[in-house]
Amino acid sequence: MPDGPTSVDRRPVNRGMFWRVIRRMVFANRGRLFVILLALGAGSAVTAALLNLQVDANRRVATEFRSFGSNVIIGPRDGSELKLLDESIFGEIPDHYGAGPIAKAMFLYGIVDVSVDKGGGDNSTASTRRKAIIAGYAHSDIRPQEVLTSALVEAEENQIKPVSSMRCAVGSQVASSLGIGEHDGVLLRNGEQRNGCLAVVLPAIGGPEDDQIFFYLPDTQDLLGEQGKVSAIRLSVPGTPGQVGRFVEQIQPTLGDAQGRPIRQFTEGEARLYVKISGLLTATVVVVLILTALCVMAAMTNIAAERKNDVGLMKAIGGSMRRVLRIFLAEAALLGLVGGAIGAAVGIAISIGLGKAVFGVAAQPRLVVYPVSVALTVIVAILAAYPLRHLANIRPASVFRGEE
Repeated sequence: MPDGPTSVDRRPVNRGMFWRVIRRMVFANRGRLFVILLALGAGSAVTAALLNLQVDANRRVATEFRSFGSNVIIGPRDGSELKLLDESIFGEIPDHYGAGPIAKAMFLYGIVDVSVDKGGGDNSTASTRRKAIIAGYAHSDIRPQEVLTSALVEAEENQIKPVSSMRCAVGSQVASSLGIGEHDGVLLRNGEQRNGCLAVVLPAIGGPEDDQIFFYLPDTQDLLGEQGKVSAIRLSVPGTPGQVGRFVEQIQPTLGDAQGRPIRQFTEGEARLYVKISGLLTATVVVVLILTALCVMAAMTNIAAERKNDVGLMKAIGGSMRRVLRIFLAEAALLGLVGGAIGAAVGIAISIGLGKAVFGVAAQPRLVVYPVSVALTVIVAILAAYPLRHLANIRPASVFRGEE
């Protein structure tokens, strides 16, 4: 038979008593409570800010590297007798893939005779003539600044497209050696083929573009006698180096005798830079968490010294040490949860400003960072409760006699 009152389920009573004890312990010393929450909140804020920057850095680094130009080039396969590519390959390359839109441009290079036509007509035959590289080009409408030099994009937008006259962008070195000025006539010859254009002089870039003349691709193909052909196709593919490599492998079957190659100095440089940034931020997060744990541990040491009598009383009335330690660990976890929740929200807000200061664009809040930061703070708070282990050795009789 049941033994009357002893058969009553006392778990709700014990649970209520447990949380009542926790509440009184937490608010027993408000000054110490503030210090612990401040330490945990500050640690969580810094952790969340750095983790959010770390997660956002990969995309930001990729974006910054795209401003340096294309990161994939498509050209003749190594060992192939193919010298030029079929222009139709350009249309086979998708404009988008999983990581975002793809910027594309195709080029046809050749050597032509260049002379200046200041007066027009046959007067141009008396001007200085020299050979120069002509670069016929065409591009998609997606972010052309990532596959063309910024000076060429600006000239195209401001001076080339709005006018009906045939224009060509002349590199600074070619313009200087031939004395080509803005809007001068330029005569291009290749054997019997000839074409003319009005010059738009590009500012010095410091690269091979300074020795080139940029012209419309169809007219360049006619001038060089290479209709429907291009020398190379350049792409700016968003994403991590791994994603870029997988994209190149994905499109390779559609390229025929051509071959896609990631530009190693960009992809490898991007990967190295992200590894360094990620490593630095991770190390900083570890240091911050260690310092936070030390601050909380110092406070917990004082708590352990103050609560000897409480623990002695709990043990004297029959409380097991396991339950006593569970109370203190629950207190530490609760403080970590509150401090982490507040600090992580503040840290993510701080990271937005830090991202703008570092990358020039505000960092986007990453939702995964919030629970991770809170969880790390709770773990730090629980580990920082290590000094409370000494309470397990307290003997109630010694405490009441004032021996400890």
